[in-house]
Parts: sequence; structure tokens; C-alpha cells
Amino acid sequence: MILSSRIEKFWDAVKQKNIRGIEDAYVLSEQTYVILEGPRFSTLGSTQIFKGWKDFSASPINLQSMTWVEGPIEEINGTMGWVGGITDIAILVGDKEFTTRFRCTFVMSLVEDDWKIKHEHVSAPLEDPYGIGDWLKT
Repeated sequence: MILSSRIEKFWDAVKQKNIRGIEDAYVLSEQTYVILEGPRFSTLGSTQIFKGWKDFSASPINLQSMTWVEGPIEEINGTMGWVGGITDIAILVGDKEFTTRFRCTFVMSLVEDDWKIKHEHVSAPLEDPYGIGDWLKT
């Protein structure tokens, strides 16, 4: 799977806090758009995205592993494609280790023979966003 292997390369750079490898994964554009898992909602533009990754890399957060638990599912149409699924991300902050489950989707563009992230969305569902529990009936 072409796109998911590119995302694995990106995740390896994140685990290593390799700024050059992280930046190389994105489309260099002030229209590249990231929806974050928090505490902010989003970041627009590669300038701000790269600043965020530099600050992340200087933080005590260390991502130990990213594992697909659903997917990856991907589709390519010409020079655009997407890959998505659900991931478990093992995290180490100081001496505290934990795993968080996220939904991840990457919209990618083919740029000079390499797939780059044009839009990234990482999120987790809210427990009860409408105050009525799950509307899906069993």
C-alpha cells in the first residue's frame, strides 16, 4: 500500500523527532491544513505546522509506536489520494506511559514523485456529544 507506507515513514520521523523527515512529509504550502487531536483545533499553513512540530520535538512527549488497529484503508485517484483508519499511539511523557486511540486520515498529493500530506485529521470521538448516548440502536 503506497500511501500507508509513506505515512509509516512519516511516523518513523515523528518517533525520532527528526524535523527534516517530518517536514518532508508535508506539501509545502500555506494552504496545507491539519486538524489536531488537541489542545488546539487546527493549524493552517506549513510555516505554522513546522513550528508546531519543532515545539513538539522540544517537548517531553515521546511517541513510542503507532499501530493501525483498523485499516489502513487507502485510495489513489491520479495525483491525490487518502489513507485512513484507527490507530493506537503509545506515548511516553516523563515516566508515564500510556496508549491513546485516534482516528487518523491523511489526504495526500503527489509532489515530485513523493506522496505528501496536504490535509491531516487526527481526532478521538467525544464520549457523548449530544447528551443522548449512541443513537445507533442494537
